[in-house]
Amino acid sequence: MPSIAFLIFDLDGTISDPALGLGRSINYALQHFGHPPICEDQVSKFIGPPLDDTFTSITGSASREHIAALVCKYRERYAEVGYSENSLYSGVPEALHSLASSGLPLGLCTSKRGDFAERILRLFGLRQHFRFVSGGDIGIQKKHQLASLLAGRVISASSTMIGDRGIDIHAAQANALRSVGVLWGHGSLAELRAASPGALLEFPHELLQLANAVEPSFDGDATRAGHR
Repeated sequence: MPSIAFLIFDLDGTISDPALGLGRSINYALQHFGHPPICEDQVSKFIGPPLDDTFTSITGSASREHIAALVCKYRERYAEVGYSENSLYSGVPEALHSLASSGLPLGLCTSKRGDFAERILRLFGLRQHFRFVSGGDIGIQKKHQLASLLAGRVISASSTMIGDRGIDIHAAQANALRSVGVLWGHGSLAELRAASPGALLEFPHELLQLANAVEPSFDGDATRAGHR
């Protein structure tokens, strides 16, 4: 089967905001093992990176066993209730529906475990828009997930990665894929500019430019909205 040029979406910070459930589940794990909880205003910076990197950063632990135990405890709460504490970004469901209806193939590539990503998409009635869901796990980086999709000829070298954090852009660049940064999630304008995506979008409705095969552009106006 020939590979296909997909629009590949990140999940957290791009389609839905996981801050509430993610923060509560992180603190559930930290407190179980005697670590102090993180503050609400710290949660945003931990949305996007793999969980093992997050817990290593928070605790400073060099023990792979301890980090794995923290991740396991996090997932205990996340599987029960944390996944349902997501909220959709306004305008994203409509944009995804329009893109899928136009015939563009959509895929999902997230650092979140695949079964959790599937549950979140189904929770919001969005699963039917995506032809595949690629989930991560401990020790697996997003660039490796994209490399596997390319090696398996699921996606082509003309595919585009769409995400709100620098790691999404860097993962695309590591695999010579196109990239689009979005400014409605948890990545700052400075972070995304530094990553040098092919385009930056300020609002979800701008995703529809992709349906018309128009290269999205960044003209500097996005700075007016006061992004971090």
